[in-house]
Amino acid sequence: MKVLIAGGGIAGLVLALKLRRLGIESEVFETTQHMRPLGVGINLLPHAVAVIESLGLREAVAARAIETSALHYYNAFGQPIWQEPRGLAAGYPVPQFSVHRGEFQMLLFEEVQRLCGESAVRLGHSFVSLEQSDDEVVATFARPDGSTVQARGDLLVGADGIHSAVRRFYYPDEAPPRFAQRMLWRGVTEAPPYLDGRTMFMAGHQDQKFVCYPISEPLRREGRSRINWIAELRVPGGTPPRSDWNKVVDKSVFAGRFADWRWDWIDVPAVIDGAPAIYEFPLVDRDTLPRWSFGRVTLMGDAAHPMYPVGSNGSAQAILDADYFAECMGLLQQGRFSSPAHALLEYEADRLPKTTGIVLRNRLNGPEQVMQIAHERAPGGFAHIDDVVPRAELEEIAARYKRVAGFDIERLRARAA
Repeated sequence: MKVLIAGGGIAGLVLALKLRRLGIESEVFETTQHMRPLGVGINLLPHAVAVIESLGLREAVAARAIETSALHYYNAFGQPIWQEPRGLAAGYPVPQFSVHRGEFQMLLFEEVQRLCGESAVRLGHSFVSLEQSDDEVVATFARPDGSTVQARGDLLVGADGIHSAVRRFYYPDEAPPRFAQRMLWRGVTEAPPYLDGRTMFMAGHQDQKFVCYPISEPLRREGRSRINWIAELRVPGGTPPRSDWNKVVDKSVFAGRFADWRWDWIDVPAVIDGAPAIYEFPLVDRDTLPRWSFGRVTLMGDAAHPMYPVGSNGSAQAILDADYFAECMGLLQQGRFSSPAHALLEYEADRLPKTTGIVLRNRLNGPEQVMQIAHERAPGGFAHIDDVVPRAELEEIAARYKRVAGFDIERLRARAA
């Protein structure tokens, strides 16, 4: 069996590694011509880390990433709303990691090359079209010089991101990404550590929010911190054109709204000032799809279910997609499915409703509802959060999202047992 994978991001590379462990050949086609450690930070939740551990990469990630100890929520005055331990500190069998996305992707890329061969990832190849028969799928990819190449396989997985060309092949008239009327500005700043040097925090509410978490274990050991941060504000207008996404902007576009966010444990304006570059993104997702699979072709990761970056779930769900897809391939090898297309339908039947639930709940702010509730009930602040939101209500919001997203501690403990 051979699986063609359109997209060399986290989903596509994890899938290639999972298939390799089953003895299944894969070939990854990635649009970018040079793989470099680009981007900012991401969180790897425990259920995703369990998959990384199954690939033998937990220690390699731990050497680069911060083992997240806690998650804190605050209002716009720096007053604490909700705090909880994370990862091992919360009793999970595996950690939660905060890591530079580019460094993590490069680790996966190098591992694919090591195990599958340097030709296993073909850079500078963009998906154009496909044809399929009862026996195979033939995909056409364009190269930078204008030429095209064809690749043949038993299956094709579209793991080519929110602007997926494979998704567009089946949904050519789909509306553009759905804009939440909120803009994100992201940066990475080297600074003294805050709190214990391993805590992720969010402050504000849905119209004005700031997120911070450290992402470098080597720097932490030197007594410093590489802080990934996101500033978010509600803005007027429609979705910016795709060409304007990820553009470098000056802090003056947004920083004034956070000018007085200085508290005894962190100076938010100083964190913003320390970033060598600031990138602008619209907060977008896409409406959920009725189906992902078409015969021998299916979708994965952001190509299948782009979601708001709420609850740290985008990368985690892409990894879980790859893991369950590989599980279905293993069952196919055992004769448990009548055909490859049947295996893809099982993959879709499991993963589509789960990710749809997360997409929809992220539109409701997911676990970050605690900040919005506190803001609506006490916009001027509070003496103590218990006067505003009962602790049981906060606990239920946190627990409910963990159940929906698949990382409630009981489930992961059962899987590890």
